[in-house]
Amino acid sequence: MATTLYGLKNCDTCRKARKWLDRFGVEHRFVDYRDEPRTPEELVGWKEALGGWGAMTNKSSTTWRQLPDHRRVPGSDAEWKLLLREYPQLVRRPVVVTDDGAVTQGFSDNAFKKRFGVG
Repeated sequence: MATTLYGLKNCDTCRKARKWLDRFGVEHRFVDYRDEPRTPEELVGWKEALGGWGAMTNKSSTTWRQLPDHRRVPGSDAEWKLLLREYPQLVRRPVVVTDDGAVTQGFSDNAFKKRFGVG
């Protein structure tokens, strides 16, 4: 199964997830979405798979807290897509997409063991 891990290269959680995949021999490709911004269609797909814009947004981040109030209440898909393309660091990391279409978010040892059938 082909796996793509989307995140930021300087993110500690993404680094942990990549090390885990390497340790358990899970072939994967890493995409830094600052270097390779995701298309609006991909963002909408992630939103639908992950339970909505709010679920995929890191609202505890410094970036989120520093946004002007009106930017923290996007009223439409178009506004969300613009916000997340402008501030990719707001997407909870990592986003893991496999070729079977499954999309998950975040990293924990147990969740990855279950997701990849390891251990």
